[in-house]
Amino acid sequence: MSIYTTAEEALKIVKSGQRVYLQAAAAAPTVLANALADRAAELKNVEICHLHTEGEARYANPELSKSFHVNSFFIGKNVRHTLKSGNGSYTPVFLSELPLLFKRNIIDLDVALIHVSPPDKHGFCSLGVSVEATLAAIENASHVIAQINPKMPRTHGDGIIHISKIDTLVEVDYPIYEHLNAPITQEEEKIGEFVAGLIEDRSTLQMGIGSIPNAALTKLTNHKDLGLHTEMFSDGVIPLIEKGVITGAYKGVNPGRAMATFLVGSKKLYDFVDDNPFVEMRASNIVNDAARIKKNPRMVAINSAIEVDLTGQICADSIGCSMYSGVGGQMDFIRGASLSKGGKAIIALPSITKNGISRIVPFLKQGAGVVTTRAHVHYVITEYGVAYLYGKTLKQRVRALVDIAHPDHRAELEKTYFDAINQGRR
Repeated sequence: MSIYTTAEEALKIVKSGQRVYLQAAAAAPTVLANALADRAAELKNVEICHLHTEGEARYANPELSKSFHVNSFFIGKNVRHTLKSGNGSYTPVFLSELPLLFKRNIIDLDVALIHVSPPDKHGFCSLGVSVEATLAAIENASHVIAQINPKMPRTHGDGIIHISKIDTLVEVDYPIYEHLNAPITQEEEKIGEFVAGLIEDRSTLQMGIGSIPNAALTKLTNHKDLGLHTEMFSDGVIPLIEKGVITGAYKGVNPGRAMATFLVGSKKLYDFVDDNPFVEMRASNIVNDAARIKKNPRMVAINSAIEVDLTGQICADSIGCSMYSGVGGQMDFIRGASLSKGGKAIIALPSITKNGISRIVPFLKQGAGVVTTRAHVHYVITEYGVAYLYGKTLKQRVRALVDIAHPDHRAELEKTYFDAINQGRR
């Protein structure tokens, strides 16, 4: 039987040496997490695991390292410091497979902290804006604590859970975390144009948050019958849905519906998805399953990278040896789009960093992680054009990628690469 109580009382269930899962992204249960952090003096070696979360993460403060250790499945800005300070770890995993780590008891969970809408008249709550691996966590944790928030939108799909599945409930009332879009630069605008130029009518889209996806979306207003099957989406898709550009009519999976596993955006987005049957929230092992993704004809996956080497290797999770984000769902969608009939797998990024350093490089930095291999990548796009790499030799790839690098770096990129290759032949 579910029990209503305070956050302080609810978190007394956590014992030293246990493992706790937090719901992800904009649904991060911060009130519960802070109540757990308040017990730091009473606890030792509690592992707190999660994907990227919005908001504060007091449990990640280095001074609480004897009490809490952060295990990130995707590293967010609020816990990135834990890997350097020693109170954090990173577990590489495809987002499509994260629920399996719980279901197969590879990672056992003692407590799950979640964030839900109030129960309806039938006793059902909604996980709202983030389902990802939370369903698997609920099913496999020994104890489930939920903060119930009237500001959490009720979304359709997998995230409907009966209140009887929750052991302890804590009532809260605060806005869902928002992520507001930054202005689009000229370079991002140009990249968006190149991306949009590859998208045909009746395509199904996967694109994340950020200026490049938003720039591409603004160029699609004259397209027809696009679909949405994506790990996450933000405000940029709303005008296209309202104008009838995104209809989902020709999707191979859940036609007539948009599918995602979490959402991050503004209050406008959260109001839009509230009780909106057009949007279906599914677990990440469903949404990110390449076997399902490929069933969508003309599936277009648009992802980004930290750096790309001249053979097409994509580093998207680290800066050299320093972990920055995670594997996430990039490979899930790159592979699914590649196998889709008429599908296109796209990596889009500015040619240089804000400091003028080339993001197309002769060789990845020492320790850099290859998230997408050279055999998987198809299109790489910068503000200087489109490089199509599929079926191309290494020499052809080098030429194509040099051509879309920043002009200031092209000669040096090519020289450094071929000097190293020629030296290796001596």
